[in-house]
Amino acid sequence: MIKVGIVGATGYAGAELVRILQGHPEAEIVWYGSKSYAGEAFASIYRNFFQVVESPCKSDDLKEMAKQVDVIFTATPQGYLSSIISEEILEEAKVIDLSADFRLKDVSVYEKWYGIEHKAKELIGEAVYGLDEVNREQVKKARLIANPGCYTTCSILTAYPLVKEGLIDPTTLIIDAKSGTSGAGRGAKVPNLFCEVNESIKPYGVTTHRHTPEIEEQLGYACGQEFAISFTPHLVPMNRGILATEYASLKEVKMPDGSVRKPDLAYIRSVYEKYYGKEYFVRVLPEGVMPETRWVEGSNFLDIGLAVDERCGRVIMVGAIDNLVKGAAGQAVQNMNLLFGLPENTGLTMVPLFP
Repeated sequence: MIKVGIVGATGYAGAELVRILQGHPEAEIVWYGSKSYAGEAFASIYRNFFQVVESPCKSDDLKEMAKQVDVIFTATPQGYLSSIISEEILEEAKVIDLSADFRLKDVSVYEKWYGIEHKAKELIGEAVYGLDEVNREQVKKARLIANPGCYTTCSILTAYPLVKEGLIDPTTLIIDAKSGTSGAGRGAKVPNLFCEVNESIKPYGVTTHRHTPEIEEQLGYACGQEFAISFTPHLVPMNRGILATEYASLKEVKMPDGSVRKPDLAYIRSVYEKYYGKEYFVRVLPEGVMPETRWVEGSNFLDIGLAVDERCGRVIMVGAIDNLVKGAAGQAVQNMNLLFGLPENTGLTMVPLFP
């Protein structure tokens, strides 16, 4: 059995890790770390775990945890892991970080967008960006995994095949994304109160959202050039889910028949089949069907729908995930499975919840 420790076990992503790992046949949680609730029964904080999890929460002593576990998940605020990670810890256990501390390779970009000093610069180069559908082989050999963000997972994977194949002009990419309120975490904040969120939808972080450089960096690797995107997130009154609608201008390219033209929908769909046809967690929907967050809720699936607006010469790509599963805890477990040589979908085959 893989022995697991979780730091931040009482946050939404941490609790989702607990839920998923309870059904994992090859993993056992031995340390429920929570600085705020140390000494309290985990099931007293999340009563859905009553008579399921009997363990108390422990401190967030990462050094001691590393001596007792094989893998550590850190579901913590930005800056926590970079301030405490060390070679000593990595020699004892593998670390999968759900924060942004090791996602960006340019430390100056991290410090600019997050407004904090990075205190483990020497480990940034080693960390592997844990987007398994893209970096699977690198993940298998890693000690330190940077688990991608929720908006970024949905946004990157939804556009990746067309960016990689050079079928769109990446400088024209616009991402309009919506998220449920759990994406903001469990902390009490006035803008996230029921009366503030219910019966409303609002954009936030317009031109300044911190997932923007992460999307740009990863898609930049795909097409081999730096570029800027327009990314606008919105808060919607639901618990879970992300829906990203992405627009980009199609390029004229040489087609298999030798003609030079903008690709049509049939060709675009064949490209997605090439990249995702064998991916368990990416479901390219039938033509004419668009994703809905309700059809991925509680699962590790990403649903993708595609359309071409021939009048404008643009492609519309739509992706939907559960932000706490494929956008956080599920993807982290997917990374764990790869690290320990297990089938990638072990413990992650749950069918989406509905209603």
